[in-house]
Amino acid sequence: MHPELPLLLMTAATIGVLHTIFGPDHYLPFIAMARARNWSSRRTAVVTTLGGIAHVGSSVVIGLGGLYFGTNVLKLQAIESSRGEIAGWLLLGFGVAYMIWGIRRAIRPRVSEKTKPEESRGSLTPWILFTVFVFGPCEPLIPVLMYPAATASLFSLIAVTTVFGLFTIGTMLTVVLAANHGLSLASVPRLARYSHALAGFAIALCGAGVQFLGL
Repeated sequence: MHPELPLLLMTAATIGVLHTIFGPDHYLPFIAMARARNWSSRRTAVVTTLGGIAHVGSSVVIGLGGLYFGTNVLKLQAIESSRGEIAGWLLLGFGVAYMIWGIRRAIRPRVSEKTKPEESRGSLTPWILFTVFVFGPCEPLIPVLMYPAATASLFSLIAVTTVFGLFTIGTMLTVVLAANHGLSLASVPRLARYSHALAGFAIALCGAGVQFLGL
């Protein structure tokens, strides 16, 4: 085992947790949509996991491509920055569109909120979130973890990347499921009618934070 591997693994785990917790875009869209669409805990976990895989996996692919072709890490950081802008705009656009739809639905509700069923399996909402997270970069993964690990060994690269991915997705799941459960206990029936509009507003706010504040 390479002598630097334990330190790299601890760094990967720590960064995976912290960059997720301090980035509300990692969990807020899933929390908002789970509440608005009345997803079950299982469906929420599945959608969140797929989003996490898309989020981490896209950066891994770019990082591996950069290592294979010997691309300068600064160029890869520029690519990741551009992807972050795209993800921010997608979140903002989706949030605004969903908020407008939610307002119209609140004004002319079509489904009784007392018996509101879980979102149908054919809904495009999970796929929209998946697409957004494909563009969402893991900024510290390539320069801080993948490139240093690659100089040690292939095993170190695989191990560090795997640990980062597991802790990132695990933290996403923990925050989303805990918040979703807490909100279900503290739900306000009078606001149920506006759940979609509020979800859209939250996602738009999250996208604006990513785009203009660099969250």
